[in-house]
Amino acid sequence: MNFDGFSESDFNIFHIEGLLPRKRAIEDQIQPKFRAIGDRLTDDLSAMAGSEMHLHIARHARRTVNPPDDTWLAIAGNKRGYKKHPHFQIGLWDDRVFIWLAYIYELPRKPEIARIFLEHMEEIEKLATDHFVISLDHTKKDATAIEHNDLKNALERFRDVKKGEFLIGKQLFPNNPTLKNGDEFIQFAKNTFEKLVPLYRLSYQ
Repeated sequence: MNFDGFSESDFNIFHIEGLLPRKRAIEDQIQPKFRAIGDRLTDDLSAMAGSEMHLHIARHARRTVNPPDDTWLAIAGNKRGYKKHPHFQIGLWDDRVFIWLAYIYELPRKPEIARIFLEHMEEIEKLATDHFVISLDHTKKDATAIEHNDLKNALERFRDVKKGEFLIGKQLFPNNPTLKNGDEFIQFAKNTFEKLVPLYRLSYQ
């Protein structure tokens, strides 16, 4: 399948009532797009990261009652899973697309990675000039601009709080023309990941 971009109907999926109808719509409409995006970006990320990367697409298999509020693909260095590893994400809420380098709470090396990032805060702060944002909870859509004091507090929370998370990247909203053009979006995502790969590499120091 060629990826031709995201449409209004993709975002409207998250207004479908009921677990099974929404999951079915995600499987039928969104997951083929994720497969097409992932097939193009996984090799690029492997080359950028200097190691083989693997595509994972969220299945929402554990949900039994509440329909998912967002959905995503993940690209990680581990073939069997991604949640316990630093990974790259692309996904949708009902009102935005997110492109993240994600460190979520399942990650076993959180304190060590946070320490490394605290020692390299200047490198992270440089991304602020290119409109990168950070999130401290992958289950919430909101994100904030990178600022020195907030970044330090965020990384310390990531280090010290068991459920602490750290995600950095970009968000695009439905009126952004980049979302309507498949090639433009994939290039945008590739450029975003390219700027995040140095942080990904720091994770494995």
